[in-house]
Amino acid sequence: MVPDVSTGSRTRGLLSYLFGPGRRDEHTDPHIVAAFAMPGLPDPGRAPLDQHHALLDELADYLDQPVRARERRVGTKVLQHVWHCPIRTAPGDRYLTDAEWAEVARRIVHATGIAPDGDDKGCRWIAVRHAEDHIHIMATSVREDGRRPRNKRDGQRAQAECRKIEKELGLRQLNSGDHTAAPMPTSAEQAKAQRTGHQQTAKEWLQEQAQAVASAVRDEQEYFSTLTALGIEVRYRIGPESGDVIGYSLARPGDVNAQGEPVYFGGSKLSPDLSINRLRERLAAQQPITPTRGTVEPDRWRQAETTLRETARFAYQDQHHPNVPDVDAFDTVVQAQAAAFGELLHTAALTAPAHARAELRAAATAFNRATRSRVRAEHQQAAALRTAAKQLLHTAGSGEDGATAAALLSTAVFVVIAIARWHQARGHQQQAHAAQRSLVHLRTAYRQTAEPVIADLTLRTPTPKTTDRLAAQVQAAVPDHAQRILADPSWPALATALAQAESSGQPPRRALAEAAQQRELTTADRPAEVLLWRLRNATSDRIDQRTQAARARTGSRTTPTPAPTTPAVPTGTRAANDPTRRR
Repeated sequence: MVPDVSTGSRTRGLLSYLFGPGRRDEHTDPHIVAAFAMPGLPDPGRAPLDQHHALLDELADYLDQPVRARERRVGTKVLQHVWHCPIRTAPGDRYLTDAEWAEVARRIVHATGIAPDGDDKGCRWIAVRHAEDHIHIMATSVREDGRRPRNKRDGQRAQAECRKIEKELGLRQLNSGDHTAAPMPTSAEQAKAQRTGHQQTAKEWLQEQAQAVASAVRDEQEYFSTLTALGIEVRYRIGPESGDVIGYSLARPGDVNAQGEPVYFGGSKLSPDLSINRLRERLAAQQPITPTRGTVEPDRWRQAETTLRETARFAYQDQHHPNVPDVDAFDTVVQAQAAAFGELLHTAALTAPAHARAELRAAATAFNRATRSRVRAEHQQAAALRTAAKQLLHTAGSGEDGATAAALLSTAVFVVIAIARWHQARGHQQQAHAAQRSLVHLRTAYRQTAEPVIADLTLRTPTPKTTDRLAAQVQAAVPDHAQRILADPSWPALATALAQAESSGQPPRRALAEAAQQRELTTADRPAEVLLWRLRNATSDRIDQRTQAARARTGSRTTPTPAPTTPAVPTGTRAANDPTRRR
């Protein structure tokens, strides 16, 4: 059950909408189900058509009487005096009766302070039902005694009451919020998107674009330049004394109001972590890239996977682990890692194998909600992961190589599980749910990327004699999991990887033991597949170390580091102007 509190200034206008056909003729049988004084109250929805407009005028005047009386007494206009709270049941819930909706309305106006039970001086209000799954509560926010209601934090109070009502009525119980979620689009914004033929509202589209760009860029100027290159209108708020940018707003291309002016949304209104201050905190938490003489340009996907492994090991710790003496400090680091990991999902979605990008974009979008909680992130503690995420875009790598991408996505699945577990343990219900939704898409992307690689390795399985010998090594190295490993459909691919490791000088038994020790295997659905990626990563790491050592011994010149390129963004366009100028 979802309430959505807002305010306005046009009583008659809102009544026209509530008792009208709807913007898309979706309203059916509009009528009042509850009110502050039902007997004698005009109900335009139950009147003959020729009396409809007159009754709307009468009802508006009746609701506004305390407002007009206050205005005459104090001599000033009462601003934003219309209080509006639609309440909708969740998809799949049963339809409530009029009597049940009436009780819901009475409990909400009581809980929010609009009209407390037993207070005959409360605000005037009505509840209108014009659809099976929701009602609209409308009130004029001046009490009968001329005072304004005590309805501070009314949105939070309505949410809390809805959680109680859901349980009592046997409805789907939604997750409680912590006020870190991005604002939901209003019904008016949704209607506008449908009229203009857009699948997303302007707010949702801008949020998605801004999050993707913030994940890709290195600094504030590049952030605004890239947004402008995408055709997004940027408006800056300049400090009157300093002349610095202290805020910004974005407008979707072509999204204008009735006067033909762009419709802007502030960064913090799109998402709390897109405010200018939070954005600067994130962008500052990056490690400088300083190529060392005698090194080669690494595979950035594999480098990101290595950093991600460290993140997984840390995030999966329990708050009572002996290595975590300070739980609060531990939480600030995990929160920072969650935010940085969200950025990695966005950048991976832009450069992964093409067949996996759609699922990765969906995973990144779903995970956005898991990147924010009431825990303040210590972003500098996740600088390595954030830098690795951005380097997927800015440097040469092998994102199109399915093996390296699959290895990273395999570890990413484990990271999402760890972060979901952490959120759940802290009571972050919405974030844990978002991580679980992201996990569904991420697992699909992993399978799309891994299956061709595993199929290729399976085709190159060693001879039966060699495979049997390697199976014996598995039983000796990891006896507790040997039976599950050898029964795993990916065992032939792991046998190929073991044979390759052996040919490079790595004893299979030792390689298996080291891979098994990285993390537990008990929860792995496919232990052979998990060991496969760990083994390939370890082998690649050793090859890199040998290459670096050989270059250092021979004094070879450093391979020139490619100049940073323009970050990949959802839509490639020309460069933009300097964002710090006034507009």
